Amino acid sequence: MPPESTAQHDVAIIGAGLAGCLAAALLGRRGHRVTLYERRDDPRATGAERGRSINLALSARGLSALAEVGLEDDVLAQGLPMHGRMVHAPDAAPQLQPYSADRDRAIHSVSRSRLNEILLDTAEAVPGVSIEFGHQLDGIDLDTGSLTFRTAEGALDRPATLVLGADGSYAASRRAVTFRPGFDFSQDYLSHGYKELTVPALDGDFALDPGALHIWPQGSSMMIALPNLDRSFTCTLFWTADEFDALRTDDDIRSHFATHYPDVAGLIPDLVGDYRANPVGSLVTIRCSPWVHHGAGASLALLGDAAHAIVPFFGQGANCAFEDCLALDRLLAAAGDDLRGALAAYERARKANCDAIADMALDNFVEMRDRVSSPVFRLRSQARHALERAVPGRFPTRYELVSFSTTPYVEIEGRMRRQNLGLAGAATGAVAGLGAAMLAVRKLVGTPTRKS
Repeated sequence: MPPESTAQHDVAIIGAGLAGCLAAALLGRRGHRVTLYERRDDPRATGAERGRSINLALSARGLSALAEVGLEDDVLAQGLPMHGRMVHAPDAAPQLQPYSADRDRAIHSVSRSRLNEILLDTAEAVPGVSIEFGHQLDGIDLDTGSLTFRTAEGALDRPATLVLGADGSYAASRRAVTFRPGFDFSQDYLSHGYKELTVPALDGDFALDPGALHIWPQGSSMMIALPNLDRSFTCTLFWTADEFDALRTDDDIRSHFATHYPDVAGLIPDLVGDYRANPVGSLVTIRCSPWVHHGAGASLALLGDAAHAIVPFFGQGANCAFEDCLALDRLLAAAGDDLRGALAAYERARKANCDAIADMALDNFVEMRDRVSSPVFRLRSQARHALERAVPGRFPTRYELVSFSTTPYVEIEGRMRRQNLGLAGAATGAVAGLGAAMLAVRKLVGTPTRKS
């Protein structure tokens, strides 16, 4: 168990989602007094909201953070490894594109709702941590150290010296400081939304290969499918508003899927009902600054989606949020009594990294919906994997650095540029060397005289 912090705080965490629960467990183990406030009822009793899961793809960063509270093995047991992308082209057989050169590394498909339940149980079991459901944050007064909540019993005030805003993309904790002087905020919506469908088990088994993340690239849009432990697949459509609006009748829906997703359309028994019942969600990138705010009575720090919501196309939303929690926990423990210094160090450590993965996630959307079906893309990927096998550790792909390492996100693009320059230089040198060798051979054997 980690050593207790020399300074113990009364911590209020807003939001009992993935990041809030992990932060509560980490800080509680340090000896802080933690109260976790959640506006919803306990999801362990009410169940997950329909059509809003977007299965998680857990990878090295998230698993490293979960290991700190002893959950890595438990969570892996609840997931399924995916070793690559299975690309479904309309005019060709599905093709597996491995994520790593050794073909052994995998990201893990995990139910968001199940992981949330595990983290709630873990946080609740830590001495000094309590959870209050049905508490909607109404306001934060950092000068008095008071939080106001709406509950079924009426308004309540609660004290705290440290407030952590972990209440998601549309965070009430962030709104509490949005109009403070100097606060910068932006939200950029994709023109695409998402809708979930389910491919159930077929004769008691998986209807698709469970060892891959399946992608149906369509150029401007796509569908993906991730496997579940019950042998079903959660499919997610990423379409523009025009594409969703175009399917008005039941026949429109059936015809569209038969044309664009022919190998999966027949695997969804209630395709029309599923399509109509599930909502269309939005995809947003949120950036704000500063993440940390102080008053005479309390300090506020934002983490996870409340600070930096990103689109899901690199599978790093939860992984990145878990890294936030781990960094905050370690910096608070190292800072002793210097709370403000610890929070400032946390923002310095994380802000640039989160901006970097937000940009990479947007770029990966283009790759998934368009580039993965290109023969040039496939050849380039195969060449990079061949280099990595020949010289292990020297030429990892961007995907490997993001998903299978804890290399700071902000360093990855620079490393890729250096690798590309090195490869270009090596190629130029090889061509120059070949030219010199040919010239030497010509001098040695002599140049034939042209006959007139």
